[in-house]
Amino acid sequence: MKAKKIIIFGESQLASLAHFYFKHDSPHEVVAFTVDRKYLKNDTFEELPLIAFEDIAEKYPPSDFFMFLPISFKEMNHLRRRKFEEAKEKGYTCVSYVSSKATTWPDLKIGENCFVFEDNTIQPFTTIGDNCILWSGNHIGHHTVIGNHVFITSHVVISGACVIADHCFFGVNSTIRDETVIAEATLVGMGANIIKDTEAFAIYLGPKPFKYHKESMDLDSLSHKSKG
Repeated sequence: MKAKKIIIFGESQLASLAHFYFKHDSPHEVVAFTVDRKYLKNDTFEELPLIAFEDIAEKYPPSDFFMFLPISFKEMNHLRRRKFEEAKEKGYTCVSYVSSKATTWPDLKIGENCFVFEDNTIQPFTTIGDNCILWSGNHIGHHTVIGNHVFITSHVVISGACVIADHCFFGVNSTIRDETVIAEATLVGMGANIIKDTEAFAIYLGPKPFKYHKESMDLDSLSHKSKG
């Protein structure tokens, strides 16, 4: 991977984390930080220049520099989407960070501005879109397709062959059954178990275990959509 000079958007804990990971676990060099002018209170952050986002292209032109925007899930990831699109409009290519301590395979397809922390297991035939954050310790099953602007917290299990639409959020320890479609802007709360397709913009909170009417040895298949 060719080393790139990177500008990080933000003056937050996430920005500090991004700086740390790029410094210690990538060939890239962070050269500056940027925030919107109305939030600009200092000249430096992490001992590097802190520049108004409105002026960044003049001082660090997109022909020579790349950008990374580690922004939280605020507004169901729409804030991160807006800033990502603004960076693209300025002409920047956004880099992605995938931890060397994550388990991935050579066929992984991943978009721009993704932040994949340590201890993620991403199985073969998985696709991840643009502008997604996968915090540490998740399992992403084979043949799963993750859309754009998605935030997956920690210790989330997304089983095989799931489809995750744009703007979704997954709370800690949530679990998604195999072959499930998670619709646009679904919020899956901490510890929730999703066993069927969701509705767009819906919120799902808490596990709801129940005793099934059959015994376990009577089941022909453990998949809810295909045999096997």
